[in-house]
Amino acid sequence: MLKKLTLVASLALLSACSTVPITGRRQLSLVSDGEINTLASTQYHEIIAKGPLSTNSQQVAMVRTVGQRIQAAVETYFRQQNASDQLAGYQWEFNVIQDDKQQNAWCMPGGKVAVYTGILPITQNENGLAVVMSHEIAHAVAKHGSERMSQGLLQQLGGQVLSAALSTNAPATQQLALQAFGVGSQLGLLRYGRNQESEADHLGLIFMAMAGYNPDGAITFWQRMDARENQASPPEFLSTHPSNGTRIADIQRELPEARKYYKGR
Repeated sequence: MLKKLTLVASLALLSACSTVPITGRRQLSLVSDGEINTLASTQYHEIIAKGPLSTNSQQVAMVRTVGQRIQAAVETYFRQQNASDQLAGYQWEFNVIQDDKQQNAWCMPGGKVAVYTGILPITQNENGLAVVMSHEIAHAVAKHGSERMSQGLLQQLGGQVLSAALSTNAPATQQLALQAFGVGSQLGLLRYGRNQESEADHLGLIFMAMAGYNPDGAITFWQRMDARENQASPPEFLSTHPSNGTRIADIQRELPEARKYYKGR
């Protein structure tokens, strides 16, 4: 009987998988797009309401311009792949949070983007900002938040009904969602797993190139990040994401593909 239940559970998990665009990796997906987008929207608007939002009109205009161009590129890519249905329910938003200490940005499922003012000195210009925003948007459209949420629910809730756990919107579920979406003061820039980080780099290069931003700018951005980070960072094998050196080397290998999408402006 136990073997039968284990087999049923295994088959259920196998059926609860989706495929990441471009890379083709299979991922766990126990939460529907509708559920994850609704949860993300609620969490996003709570964060935006607390703010404080930037009152610098130039910063806000730049973030929204870059965001809207990447949004158009993403929608074009999915349309070309006959996969526009994967963006169903997206209601894009781009906001700038005033916090010069946070070198951070994130995109929740459904296209809910926030950029902290602390990252802007490192991005330096539109092209540098496009590196960060395309990477974060790539996390969302690759459904990394849903994948992490599914893994967290499976670990923390065990046999509880997932839909019931989501519908209660309990504090534990809310916190799990924020962690899954890469949001929070204890979660700095880019805290996903290595596979997800590499996928977001890969997809992000293509999306920024399609949006008319030079993907070669990803190298100089990560070099600037590397120069700013603490030299006492843990060895890569102890880290949840690739070292900057590994990331830069991977991006250099992927640039020839991304350049094919770059038409300039």
